[in-house]
Amino acid sequence: MNAAVKLARVIHIFSAFWTLALAVLIFGDVMGRQLMSQPIPGTKELIQNSVVAITFLQLPMAIYSGSMIRTTIFADAVPAPIRRILRTIGALLGLLLFLGLIWSTWPSFWDAYRIGEYEGEGALRVPTWPVRGAVLVISAFGLFAYLSMIIYDWTGRLEDEQAAPGANLSGGEA
Repeated sequence: MNAAVKLARVIHIFSAFWTLALAVLIFGDVMGRQLMSQPIPGTKELIQNSVVAITFLQLPMAIYSGSMIRTTIFADAVPAPIRRILRTIGALLGLLLFLGLIWSTWPSFWDAYRIGEYEGEGALRVPTWPVRGAVLVISAFGLFAYLSMIIYDWTGRLEDEQAAPGANLSGGEA
Protein backbone atom coordinates (compact mmCIF):
# COMPACT_ATOMS: atom_id res chain seq x y z
CA MET A 1 0.00 0.00 0.00
CA ASN A 2 1.42 3.38 -0.92
CA ALA A 3 2.01 6.31 1.42
CA ALA A 4 -0.95 8.35 0.16
CA VAL A 5 -3.41 5.54 0.95
CA LYS A 6 -1.81 5.09 4.38
CA LEU A 7 -2.11 8.82 5.05
CA ALA A 8 -5.75 8.75 3.91
CA ARG A 9 -6.42 5.93 6.40
CA VAL A 10 -4.74 7.83 9.24
CA ILE A 11 -6.77 10.94 8.44
CA HIS A 12 -9.93 8.83 8.26
CA ILE A 13 -9.24 7.28 11.67
CA PHE A 14 -8.54 10.74 13.12
CA SER A 15 -11.88 11.97 11.78
CA ALA A 16 -13.63 8.97 13.36
CA PHE A 17 -12.15 9.79 16.77
CA TRP A 18 -13.07 13.45 16.28
CA THR A 19 -16.65 12.34 15.59
CA LEU A 20 -16.62 10.27 18.77
CA ALA A 21 -15.36 13.29 20.74
CA LEU A 22 -18.20 15.38 19.32
CA ALA A 23 -20.69 12.73 20.38
CA VAL A 24 -19.32 12.91 23.93
CA LEU A 25 -19.50 16.71 23.81
CA ILE A 26 -23.12 16.62 22.62
CA PHE A 27 -24.02 14.10 25.33
CA GLY A 28 -22.37 16.30 27.96
CA ASP A 29 -24.15 19.36 26.64
CA VAL A 30 -27.55 17.65 26.72
CA MET A 31 -26.95 16.24 30.20
CA GLY A 32 -25.77 19.65 31.40
CA ARG A 33 -28.95 21.23 30.08
CA GLN A 34 -31.21 18.58 31.58
CA LEU A 35 -29.59 17.95 34.95
CA MET A 36 -28.07 21.32 35.85
CA SER A 37 -29.76 23.73 33.44
CA GLN A 38 -26.25 24.63 32.28
CA PRO A 39 -25.12 23.70 28.74
CA ILE A 40 -21.46 23.43 27.84
CA PRO A 41 -20.43 26.83 26.45
CA GLY A 42 -19.35 26.86 22.81
CA THR A 43 -20.80 23.48 21.90
CA LYS A 44 -22.71 24.90 18.93
CA GLU A 45 -19.64 26.65 17.51
CA LEU A 46 -17.41 23.61 17.94
CA ILE A 47 -19.91 21.29 16.27
CA GLN A 48 -20.68 23.76 13.50
CA ASN A 49 -17.03 23.97 12.49
CA SER A 50 -16.18 20.34 13.18
CA VAL A 51 -18.83 18.83 10.91
CA VAL A 52 -17.33 20.54 7.86
CA ALA A 53 -13.79 19.49 8.77
CA ILE A 54 -14.77 15.89 9.56
CA THR A 55 -16.61 15.56 6.25
CA PHE A 56 -13.60 16.72 4.28
CA LEU A 57 -11.19 14.58 6.29
CA GLN A 58 -13.07 11.47 5.18
CA LEU A 59 -12.99 12.25 1.46
CA PRO A 60 -9.51 10.95 0.50
CA MET A 61 -10.20 7.49 1.94
CA ALA A 62 -13.59 7.44 0.21
CA ILE A 63 -11.84 8.15 -3.09
CA TYR A 64 -9.12 5.53 -2.57
CA SER A 65 -11.58 2.87 -1.38
CA GLY A 66 -13.93 3.42 -4.32
CA SER A 67 -16.71 4.54 -1.98
CA MET A 68 -17.67 7.73 -3.76
CA ILE A 69 -21.23 7.78 -5.07
CA ARG A 70 -21.73 6.04 -8.39
CA THR A 71 -24.29 3.99 -10.25
CA THR A 72 -23.20 0.39 -10.69
CA ILE A 73 -26.27 -0.83 -12.58
CA PHE A 74 -25.00 0.88 -15.75
CA ALA A 75 -21.30 0.24 -15.13
CA ASP A 76 -21.88 -3.48 -14.54
CA ALA A 77 -23.67 -3.77 -17.89
CA VAL A 78 -20.77 -2.52 -20.01
CA PRO A 79 -17.45 -4.19 -20.85
CA ALA A 80 -14.32 -3.55 -18.77
CA PRO A 81 -12.73 -1.00 -21.16
CA ILE A 82 -15.88 1.12 -21.05
CA ARG A 83 -15.97 0.86 -17.24
CA ARG A 84 -12.39 2.16 -17.18
CA ILE A 85 -13.41 5.13 -19.33
CA LEU A 86 -16.41 5.79 -17.07
CA ARG A 87 -14.15 5.65 -14.00
CA THR A 88 -11.77 8.09 -15.67
CA ILE A 89 -14.58 10.49 -16.55
CA GLY A 90 -15.81 10.31 -12.96
CA ALA A 91 -12.31 10.94 -11.64
CA LEU A 92 -11.84 13.88 -13.99
CA LEU A 93 -15.10 15.38 -12.72
CA GLY A 94 -13.81 14.85 -9.17
CA LEU A 95 -10.56 16.57 -10.14
CA LEU A 96 -12.54 19.55 -11.44
CA LEU A 97 -14.63 19.67 -8.27
CA PHE A 98 -11.59 19.74 -6.01
CA LEU A 99 -9.81 22.21 -8.25
CA GLY A 100 -12.85 24.47 -7.95
CA LEU A 101 -12.86 24.04 -4.18
CA ILE A 102 -9.18 24.97 -3.97
CA TRP A 103 -9.75 27.97 -6.22
CA SER A 104 -12.71 29.22 -4.18
CA THR A 105 -11.39 28.35 -0.70
CA TRP A 106 -7.94 29.93 -0.92
CA PRO A 107 -9.07 33.59 -0.71
CA SER A 108 -11.48 32.97 2.19
CA PHE A 109 -8.85 30.92 4.04
CA TRP A 110 -6.24 33.64 3.61
CA ASP A 111 -8.65 36.38 4.68
CA ALA A 112 -9.78 34.40 7.75
CA TYR A 113 -6.16 33.79 8.75
CA ARG A 114 -5.04 37.35 8.08
CA ILE A 115 -7.84 39.09 10.02
CA GLY A 116 -8.28 36.46 12.74
CA GLU A 117 -11.89 35.67 11.83
CA TYR A 118 -13.82 33.64 14.41
CA GLU A 119 -17.24 32.10 15.08
CA GLY A 120 -19.14 32.61 18.30
CA GLU A 121 -19.41 35.19 21.01
CA GLY A 122 -18.82 35.18 24.72
CA ALA A 123 -17.32 32.13 26.40
CA LEU A 124 -15.85 30.48 23.31
CA ARG A 125 -14.65 32.03 20.08
CA VAL A 126 -13.59 29.47 17.50
CA PRO A 127 -11.18 30.63 14.76
CA THR A 128 -12.43 29.81 11.26
CA TRP A 129 -9.07 29.56 9.48
CA PRO A 130 -8.27 26.00 10.67
CA VAL A 131 -11.47 24.63 9.14
CA ARG A 132 -10.98 26.63 5.95
CA GLY A 133 -7.38 25.40 5.86
CA ALA A 134 -8.51 21.81 6.32
CA VAL A 135 -10.93 22.20 3.41
CA LEU A 136 -8.11 23.65 1.30
CA VAL A 137 -5.53 20.97 2.16
CA ILE A 138 -7.95 18.04 1.91
CA SER A 139 -9.23 19.38 -1.40
CA ALA A 140 -5.65 19.30 -2.67
CA PHE A 141 -5.31 15.76 -1.30
CA GLY A 142 -8.59 14.79 -2.99
CA LEU A 143 -7.32 16.20 -6.29
CA PHE A 144 -4.13 14.15 -5.87
CA ALA A 145 -6.16 11.05 -4.96
CA TYR A 146 -8.28 11.25 -8.09
CA LEU A 147 -5.22 11.87 -10.25
CA SER A 148 -3.40 8.90 -8.72
CA MET A 149 -6.47 6.67 -9.16
CA ILE A 150 -6.53 7.53 -12.87
CA ILE A 151 -2.84 6.66 -13.12
CA TYR A 152 -3.29 3.41 -11.17
CA ASP A 153 -6.25 2.45 -13.32
CA TRP A 154 -4.56 3.09 -16.67
CA THR A 155 -1.25 1.48 -15.67
CA GLY A 156 -2.94 -1.70 -14.44
CA ARG A 157 -2.03 -1.19 -10.77
CA LEU A 158 -5.65 -1.09 -9.63
CA GLU A 159 -6.27 -4.62 -8.32
CA ASP A 160 -10.02 -4.14 -8.02
CA GLU A 161 -12.17 -1.61 -9.86
CA GLN A 162 -13.78 -0.56 -6.58
CA ALA A 163 -10.81 -0.55 -4.22
CA ALA A 164 -7.70 1.39 -3.45
CA PRO A 165 -4.44 0.31 -5.04
CA GLY A 166 -3.07 -2.44 -2.81
CA ALA A 167 -5.58 -1.63 -0.08
CA ASN A 168 -7.06 -5.00 0.66
CA LEU A 169 -8.90 -5.39 3.95
CA SER A 170 -6.12 -7.39 5.56
CA GLY A 171 -3.80 -4.40 5.23
CA GLY A 172 -1.20 -6.31 3.21
CA GLU A 173 1.37 -4.60 1.06
CA ALA A 174 0.84 -4.28 -2.66
